[in-house]
Amino acid sequence: MTKTIQAVLFDLDGTLLDTAPDMAEAANRVLADYGHGPLTAPQIKANTSYGAKGLLSAGFGVIPPHLELLELRQEFLDYYQQNICVGTSIFQGICQLLSYLEQQGIPWGIMTNKPRYLTDMLLPFFPELLKAQAIVCGDTLALAKPHPEPLLYASKILGVDHDRCAYIGDIEKDMIAARAANMHRYIAGWGYIGESHTPEHWEAHGILQTPEAFITTLKSQNERK
Repeated sequence: MTKTIQAVLFDLDGTLLDTAPDMAEAANRVLADYGHGPLTAPQIKANTSYGAKGLLSAGFGVIPPHLELLELRQEFLDYYQQNICVGTSIFQGICQLLSYLEQQGIPWGIMTNKPRYLTDMLLPFFPELLKAQAIVCGDTLALAKPHPEPLLYASKILGVDHDRCAYIGDIEKDMIAARAANMHRYIAGWGYIGESHTPEHWEAHGILQTPEAFITTLKSQNERK
């Protein structure tokens, strides 16, 4: 891809925000209700970006046949909503990256599969994220990631052609969606990448070890103009 990056879209959980403490706590409360022990640290890291389904499936091993995943998911969401920002924090380096984008006049937004009502509850705890010029959630459209449509919709809101947008996320379906949308795509190496994950095979344009590394990417791009 040779077109320059003129806008940036971010995933939320595991990319902008470290929501693992609060999401894991919600999952552990559901698991405890059914007599299961808490998630291990590796399970939390590998599954937080997959939301309720990922965390609960890891905790149960196999969802018992007498339980309905949709009901378990709702229990998880209820617990999570009650304590949505107790242990959540913004990843180190994100504020510096967002400041750089704003200084350079590069529009940016958020495209997350998190439901809108939870996203709207969480973002006010982090005023810097409320500066996003587009916020597209998992239920904004009829389709969610890994379908590309939410990313294409977000790029339209930003007013930048999709092939001049970059998407930064921490799981494979983020890269699948971005590739289908013909966007620049980068893996948030600081996010929830488990030991069994193989990001080197996700066909990204790069694996960023820190948010500041993307600043270097953008500067290098400008030098090549």
